[in-house]
Amino acid sequence: MDTIAFIGGGNMASAIVGGLRKSGVEARAIVVVDPGDAQRDKLQADFGVRALPAADASLEAASLVVWAVKPQYFQAAALPCAPHVDRALHLSVMAGIRSDAIARAARTQRVVRAMPNTPALIGQGISGLFARDAVSADERATVVRVLAPTGRTLWVEREDDLDAVTALSGSGPAYVFYFVEAMMQAATEMGLSAEQGKALALATFSGASALAGASDEPPQVLRERVTSKGGTTFAALSSLEADGVKAAFVKALKAAQQRARELGDEFGRD
Repeated sequence: MDTIAFIGGGNMASAIVGGLRKSGVEARAIVVVDPGDAQRDKLQADFGVRALPAADASLEAASLVVWAVKPQYFQAAALPCAPHVDRALHLSVMAGIRSDAIARAARTQRVVRAMPNTPALIGQGISGLFARDAVSADERATVVRVLAPTGRTLWVEREDDLDAVTALSGSGPAYVFYFVEAMMQAATEMGLSAEQGKALALATFSGASALAGASDEPPQVLRERVTSKGGTTFAALSSLEADGVKAAFVKALKAAQQRARELGDEFGRD
């Protein structure tokens, strides 16, 4: 694989760099630009990669540039990079920066946007992907190979669909943590310890997810199979339905989608 340049060296960049190194990519094939001394030292210590405090002409050797800065810093980060990266394929893992803005700043139409989530840090994430028309099939495959160590990938045909991906999987880990918190609280109120509640909740989420992933049947059928009328699960689900939890949850995801659109409008401007 040719040289890969990362603009920004935070958690998501580190997850991708770490995955690349574990998959056999040599340290000399990776360069990271990050203004933070501590972060550069950590990247060099953890992965042996070259870390620069600012963009320079060495970026011209990169065949792939991965944008991983906070969205509010994108325009400032892009200015010194632009003269050196117009011949590369560009992959963005930034929230809220649309591909039009990246294409203008990088002076190329070869842009792929990714919406990853935090389980990427342990190789169990999922990234929604959108490619502009100028991106070839081989370049799409390159992006998938680069992100493979962080977890699964899912292509969408419309860039607007990434707002829905953001609402579902990008923000999704927080929803799981939220329900785990609630189950831990219920555990203590029912006489168990918080640690017991956590162990039960986490095992239940991971086990149910694995079962749903291994089954050809829809989640509704799986749910119905463990819901005997008049039983304990029936009592719990009836209470949730009476409180409008499903409707409230769907509403919450749509609120996240709308906020993703707003962030795109805010940070997508020049």
